[in-house]
Amino acid sequence: MRSAGFRRTRRASAAAVVTALALTALASCGTSSSGDGNDDSGSGSSDPSAPLDPKAKVTLTIDCMPPAAKAAELREWNEDVKTFNKKYPNVRIDGKSTPGQCLEPPRFTAMLKGKSQPDVFYAYFTDLQQVLDNDGAVDISPYVDDTSVPALKDIQPQVLDVARKDGKLYALPTSNYTMGLMINRKLFTQAGLDPDSPPATWDEVRAASRKIAALGKGVAGFGEYSAGNNGGWHFTATQYALGGDVVDASGRKAAFNDDKGKQVLQQLHDMRWADDSMGKTQLLKWGDLQKQIATDKLGMFLAAPDDIAYMVQQLGAKYENFGLGPIPGAQGTLFGGNNYMIKKGSSPDKIKAAVAWLNFKNLTPGKGQFEWARTKADKLPVGLPQPNFFTGESKAKDDADRAANATMPVENFKAFMDNPVRGKAEPPKAQEIYKILDNAMSAVLTNRDADIDKLLDTAEQQVNQILADQ
Repeated sequence: MRSAGFRRTRRASAAAVVTALALTALASCGTSSSGDGNDDSGSGSSDPSAPLDPKAKVTLTIDCMPPAAKAAELREWNEDVKTFNKKYPNVRIDGKSTPGQCLEPPRFTAMLKGKSQPDVFYAYFTDLQQVLDNDGAVDISPYVDDTSVPALKDIQPQVLDVARKDGKLYALPTSNYTMGLMINRKLFTQAGLDPDSPPATWDEVRAASRKIAALGKGVAGFGEYSAGNNGGWHFTATQYALGGDVVDASGRKAAFNDDKGKQVLQQLHDMRWADDSMGKTQLLKWGDLQKQIATDKLGMFLAAPDDIAYMVQQLGAKYENFGLGPIPGAQGTLFGGNNYMIKKGSSPDKIKAAVAWLNFKNLTPGKGQFEWARTKADKLPVGLPQPNFFTGESKAKDDADRAANATMPVENFKAFMDNPVRGKAEPPKAQEIYKILDNAMSAVLTNRDADIDKLLDTAEQQVNQILADQ
């Protein structure tokens, strides 16, 4: 859901916009570990393969530390700093917290252009090119191996591939997601549908949508975005699910003006106008569908698993009311996520310390973000099928720990977990492309007489122009 700009304005930032309303105006604050002084001592080896010298004094500034308003998350951060310092007592972690959303587009871009990013800075999967264009991140390839990151072999290659450019690794992941079909289990049951078997095809979605809408009382069967670039993002996810693409392999030409692109728009048009199963209120953006399904006014929509945590924590919904299945069609699905990069110009000691911190905090099953027993004790969500970038032994351990400490009925996500769909990255120039495709999505949902062929022809011409300007 996040492209270089879009995922920032969609899920993480759109959810954070709601959260930010409850935040006090915090000044930039930090939490620091042991160690005196803010400069590297330079006492370590410059050899990337050599381990960090325990005597080397290093200060790491790291952004997106949880704000004070997220007391449990901040407490866990501080606990992790203390644990990390037991092994690396001379590494000072200087966490930076930004009120509201740490990755709003203007702030992120200005930070890169001003070279003011922290030593270890948060980015989305699709931010890599923007960061490299601003010479913002160091190549960490020589510093990352099975010794510095023991679970490296178990990280999905696709997740690491999006952090690479020309064979060089520039980031380590903290989370990932793939799109699926979110359902309201209560409405499914009321409509005589099986909530344990979400629709697997778009024909099944359409049939289920009609049955749910027939419940009346303002209930819609299926919901879709068509504003704020959200419609274009969901067009892309649905196109992937049908086996199509949005941009061709060269990255220079639109690839959605085909039978699959027509199917995406035609099926929405038919559900909206022939079936009247999508409700009359359209031009919806992120947050609208979440509110509808959380209040039992919507049966289904495309979403990532962490929408469930948002709806429970922010909207007062109940975990047991939601289910998740693979995206209908299942030929592919949109995937994305978040990672950390290390500032260009950092010393070898600083890079080694940063990799050590990221390994402990984000990439070690049973530790840091994966210490699920602690997360449960802190009354935070446990059981969502993400982040899910591990394979092999690391996945087996994490899955077992997550299930053992689940705070929600994980069986409701069984269809999604048992039928993984290969993820595809967002297209280049995603934000601009999504804005164009919004027009096609909004047209078929607000105009019964929308000309789908013309909409796709126009969108294709506009997207080709954007891609030609790269």
